[in-house]
Amino acid sequence: MSFLTEKLNFTKQTIKEMKFNSKEFYNKIKERRTVREFQTKKIDFDIIRNAILAAGTAPNGANLQPWQFVIIKNKNIKKKIRIAAEKEEEAFYNGKAPKEWLKALEPLGTDHNKEFIEKAPYLIAIFEKKYSLNGKNKVKNYYVKESVGIATGILISCLHFSGIAMLTHTPNPMTFLNKILKRPNNEKPFVLLILGYPTTNCNVPIFAKQKKIFSKIANIV
Repeated sequence: MSFLTEKLNFTKQTIKEMKFNSKEFYNKIKERRTVREFQTKKIDFDIIRNAILAAGTAPNGANLQPWQFVIIKNKNIKKKIRIAAEKEEEAFYNGKAPKEWLKALEPLGTDHNKEFIEKAPYLIAIFEKKYSLNGKNKVKNYYVKESVGIATGILISCLHFSGIAMLTHTPNPMTFLNKILKRPNNEKPFVLLILGYPTTNCNVPIFAKQKKIFSKIANIV
């Protein structure tokens, strides 16, 4: 069996350019911080469109692209999501979470209140698809979590590079998103991104900026 192919479009760079670009990327991405205080200022939709298109280029199992991005700007829907998320988070903070987990969260100062869900101009709910539907037939997808995780990383990076602040939100379980957003059973919520511009007096924990050095996260063999 033969398949159509095309010549790889690969941009060659000098070593100097490669080192410069990699350092520039690192210097930019290391400034990304999780934000919980948002302005209501609108975001140009083309920025979100481009970021999602970038996410859609992510490598994935058999090129089946097992993801779905739902962009939410409707105030009533955001309110419903906030109420449902706070219900799950209240249960988490009041008994569901182990004491060790709550202690680890203490320096961040988080609680069950999620006002930012309503205040931020946009939310993006990312769903993973364990299978797709071709008419009435199920088509199994492969390496779903890995594929959706990579796509989400690209999406976050593109939004940060475009000047958008965000928070990754993962209340557990998130099945309320299927109901509120009327998503089919083959889609499972992966993460909820809250997007916007930070308030002028926005503060973030210094603790969260303390990242491990190279020798602590990498091995050379």
